[in-house]
Amino acid sequence: MQQETQSTRNNDGLFAVGSPVTHWSVQSSNPVQYEIRACQNLLDPSNSTILEDASGGGAQRRFIVTDRVVDSLYGERIRAYFEHHGVEHRVLVLDDGETHKSMNAVLQVAEALDAFGIDRRREPVIAIGGGVLMDIVGFAASLYRRSTPFIRIPTTLIGLVDAGVGAKTGVNHNGHKNRLGTYFPADRTLLDRSFLVTLHERHISNGLAEILKMALIKDARLFDLLEHHGAQLLRTKLQSPAAIGPTPADVPVDQRLAARGLHLDPATEVVERAIQGMLEELQPNLWEKVLERVVDYGHTFSPTIEMNALPELLHGEAVAVDMALTTVLAERRGLVSAYQRERILSVMEQLGLPSWHPLCTPETLTGALRDTVRHRDGKQRLPLPVGIGSAVFVNDVTEDELSAAAQALREHVAGVSR
Repeated sequence: MQQETQSTRNNDGLFAVGSPVTHWSVQSSNPVQYEIRACQNLLDPSNSTILEDASGGGAQRRFIVTDRVVDSLYGERIRAYFEHHGVEHRVLVLDDGETHKSMNAVLQVAEALDAFGIDRRREPVIAIGGGVLMDIVGFAASLYRRSTPFIRIPTTLIGLVDAGVGAKTGVNHNGHKNRLGTYFPADRTLLDRSFLVTLHERHISNGLAEILKMALIKDARLFDLLEHHGAQLLRTKLQSPAAIGPTPADVPVDQRLAARGLHLDPATEVVERAIQGMLEELQPNLWEKVLERVVDYGHTFSPTIEMNALPELLHGEAVAVDMALTTVLAERRGLVSAYQRERILSVMEQLGLPSWHPLCTPETLTGALRDTVRHRDGKQRLPLPVGIGSAVFVNDVTEDELSAAAQALREHVAGVSR
């Protein structure tokens, strides 16, 4: 006689099947909550925001990771901050830049954590730096004892609006961008725009590329702000008027934008809209179960271009080249008008971003697309702009079409530069 199959639910989410049991099914969920907070003067000794989640008794201890550039600019203030609060601490200083974003850096963090010793839950690691540094520390924290809480304090614009607000960590490996990584959001990200004052203008442009991405695929109003105030944002490094003093006489307030109810502080408006737009896209799909992601705009060809161009191109610069190429591709499909394409490329120039690179060859671009198809589970899932402020996904871009778009972009850039 055939034995009757039975299913017994022992408790919520655990099922035992058969008698005797031959199969178990486990269902669980992992709710995620993390905080992103805009702050001012984080390193002021009178400001305890960095430490306010401290819990438990005894002396506080903190392990801080930064990079050589940040340490040269803020190292003394960082150490003085923790000394002022009586916090036992160690500052680990890593090499900076994309070329050092590797597993070796992750292991260096892990070994230093062992040497310092931290309590697993109540002594979060603190990452103070740009997107590269935060990705390294986040990856190390996700691996160390299988999960160790960490706090992000971005010091670059790209860290403020992109790398610092999501859940992804990662390092480059085997010549590929972010080939190894995890989903592991920081407990808190503390955003202090005053760090941007010490950035070179090129690194402001680098972050503005990710802001422009959000404008092109989601937020036409944000594009208007960049179009009308881009040069000012670049020059003032996105500081609010209160932080930089009176607005220079040669930078008039745009009355049209003011009449439409926009903030009279374009820097604050731009940063708020960029972060809000990014989080609206990430929150319902934090683990990327759905692979059609508009925030992947500009990230189809740029990973290959960036890695092959290192250290020549910054991340945002490679993204800008990708966006320029796909804008032309969209124009040739009738999704973007010639006038809109001109506006987009003009804003890129105003923001100090490149729209072309010699690596935009048919061989490089087709290889990049093939690698992206594998990353997106067998389909192109290529976001293309529809006008300014919207996007569509396509899966049928051919090598010939890609080559023709690259040639058209090269000719346009060459014609403009004459």
